[in-house]
Amino acid sequence: MMAVELNSWMLFRHAARHFRDTEIVTQLDQGRRHRYTYAQFSARSQQLMHALDRLGLGHEAPIATLGWNSYRHLECYFGVPCSGRVLHTLNPRLPLADLEFIVQDAGDQVILADPDLLSVLERIPDALGRVKHLIVLADQVPSSRLPNLVAYEDLIAAEPGFYPPPSIPEIADLGICYTSGTSGRPKGVVYSHRSTVLHALATTSGAGTGLGPQDCTLPIVPMFHVNAWGTPFAATMVGAKQVFTGRHLDAATIICLIQEEQVTHSSGVPTIWAAVADELTRQGTRLPSLRFLSAGGSRPPRSLMERYQREFGITMVQGWGMTETSPVASLTWPKHKMRDWDEARLTVEVRDQAGLPLPGIDIRIVDPSGQDVPADGESIGELLVRGPWVAASYLGGQAPQQFTADGWFRTGDVAVETPDGYFAVVDRIKDLIKSGGEWISSVDMEGRLMGMEGVAEAAIIAIPDSKWQERPLAVIAPRPGAKIRLEDVRRFLSDSGWASWQLPDRLEIVADLPKTSVGKFDKKALRERFASEAQPPPPG
Repeated sequence: MMAVELNSWMLFRHAARHFRDTEIVTQLDQGRRHRYTYAQFSARSQQLMHALDRLGLGHEAPIATLGWNSYRHLECYFGVPCSGRVLHTLNPRLPLADLEFIVQDAGDQVILADPDLLSVLERIPDALGRVKHLIVLADQVPSSRLPNLVAYEDLIAAEPGFYPPPSIPEIADLGICYTSGTSGRPKGVVYSHRSTVLHALATTSGAGTGLGPQDCTLPIVPMFHVNAWGTPFAATMVGAKQVFTGRHLDAATIICLIQEEQVTHSSGVPTIWAAVADELTRQGTRLPSLRFLSAGGSRPPRSLMERYQREFGITMVQGWGMTETSPVASLTWPKHKMRDWDEARLTVEVRDQAGLPLPGIDIRIVDPSGQDVPADGESIGELLVRGPWVAASYLGGQAPQQFTADGWFRTGDVAVETPDGYFAVVDRIKDLIKSGGEWISSVDMEGRLMGMEGVAEAAIIAIPDSKWQERPLAVIAPRPGAKIRLEDVRRFLSDSGWASWQLPDRLEIVADLPKTSVGKFDKKALRERFASEAQPPPPG
């Protein structure tokens, strides 16, 4: 067989040659949209490659982006690694201390930032000492306290639109993404050209999204978070039409883009899809072009999946992954033998799982002694994973205890495997509640509570208890006008099959639940806020 290097040029060159007139669309301000084709995208990306050379940046220099989902950001996604340098996506939603650490830890030499995110950089001046160039992803430089800014359009304007492809080994570094740092400092994960190509091939397969030239994709998950789940690379590889939200993440704009651009697939976190569902109901409209929706980042409530199927006729497919898995590792597709199952059974036994591992991904679920637990749908253990797009270590050798001697990554997730081969993430190890020697899954309880009438969002955390070690506390953000009491919560869960000893002893009502930089419930913040011991349960 031919020894062809699996690098970013394989994805980039294919799109530029075979899908020259396919559109790439970006939502701008004042309702305007930017449109151009893959041919124009290709030429401009190659102009960026020349511009990076002209700046005198060395081979494998880390080049950071701080931007929303847009056509210019897509040009960076290919212009940087195709020139032999390393793409580092910065998350503007991180705490400033973490962002400062990440810029310095990665050794970023250039930062390309959207104009409205320059204020983030202005607040971390000490982190910019080693950054040689600050480039604004715009036509012109806006007013800013940052020195020596250059407009992106000025940077690439005089450069030629053809760049001779360099020889890039497939094992070379392509990009860096950092974990969200929910436990300790964020850790860097370095993706290779090979791992990125293999991830794109697997995620566009029938076991993944099945994305192809006939599709139009709208990634709502940010390009600054785990490469938008790899969608920009995958969609470019197969020549799908791409639609970007820019900084406009409100439900009405998302619905408008899906309808007017005939989007066939979109991906986002459950909180986004909950808002979109409410807006669809308010407008009394539908999304007929969609084949299905992908949801990930956290486990979507079963009630939300059922609502999309029941009210809108849209299937929501859950996916699972982590920064360390590039990130997509599994999706919840039913098997052929399940083709006659009704939707209720499919939702419970298939869609409510974390999924089937993609081809190339191996999983193990092990007990504390390292032995595999039975695949009976009940026995829990820690989820281990390995594969050609799974990290073998962190940047700088951080946290070596997360990797086993025989080549597995310890995810920190607690999971079960069903007899049909699906696995479900029960909880994070740190979020499991141990009460009187028995385990309570916060994720399962949250998913059930978000199907309760009047509940917009719900999180379950462990709080200390002198008698039982830990007890569950429910933190709920009600829908407008709803009144929710502890006895209502306990009755609802009891009617849903939860045992009395599992029911929360305390309820806290909040306007909104705090979120992490990637849209998950921030349980660390909730524990800090509600850390006092549990109160005695109500009578009966």
